[in-house]
Amino acid sequence: MAQLPAGYVPLIKSLLQWLRPAPRPIEDAHWNDACHRAAWLRGLDDERRTRLRALTTRFLHEKTISPIGDLQLQPADGVLLAALCCLPLLEFGEVGLEGWSQLIVYPDAFRVHRSHMDAAGVLHEWDDELIGESWDSGPLILSWADVQADLAAPHEGYCVAVHEMVHKLDGLDGAMDGTPPLPRAWQREWAADFQKSYDAFCAQVDAGVETLIDPYAAEAPEEFFAVASEYHFSAPDLLAEALPEVAAHLKRFYGEPPKIEIR
Repeated sequence: MAQLPAGYVPLIKSLLQWLRPAPRPIEDAHWNDACHRAAWLRGLDDERRTRLRALTTRFLHEKTISPIGDLQLQPADGVLLAALCCLPLLEFGEVGLEGWSQLIVYPDAFRVHRSHMDAAGVLHEWDDELIGESWDSGPLILSWADVQADLAAPHEGYCVAVHEMVHKLDGLDGAMDGTPPLPRAWQREWAADFQKSYDAFCAQVDAGVETLIDPYAAEAPEEFFAVASEYHFSAPDLLAEALPEVAAHLKRFYGEPPKIEIR
């Protein structure tokens, strides 16, 4: 098969982009409802909230939201879920949506069967109860009950939608390692600072020291990144106190955290 001259490639990409159907705009009532329910959305300035609405529109255009079992989601619920997932993309942009197509929503925590073959060839099997999961090149999965719990306590360091979306960002460079795609120089700084902070945090957890942020962050570098990201959006002052170098990188990566009103 003959190859096109290199100069035609960007032209064809631009044409395909232009031919792509335009997303359906989000109804004002549904967007206003999402902002009313989520303090993180209300806490953004007007410019960033407008940018988030555009990302949310793209999310709803490209992703299928699939409720499981008896769960029924209204259109405004879908807008809310999409907006929460898009919070980590405010600076990164819609390229962060690439590589997957479905958001699965369970009514509550869900069980996943795991198996692992150890070095001796022994198969270990067990069940995990999860509130969210993110599969490589597969769906993002959330518990609706836990999304609601996060919304009810927006300043306590938890946002499962952000957590799982961060795993999607983390994996964009082909490795789930706690480092998203970054310019080379920044990536080196990020990796060094995160590793140092992660090692110190793990040492605290192993020593039984009570930590300022969720000790689940010590599970793996990718969980450290995802948990710290939750705190960036929902308890940034606590993150800055506990992990100042990590907090500085996340502020650069995500922008200023929302200003959350404590009611």
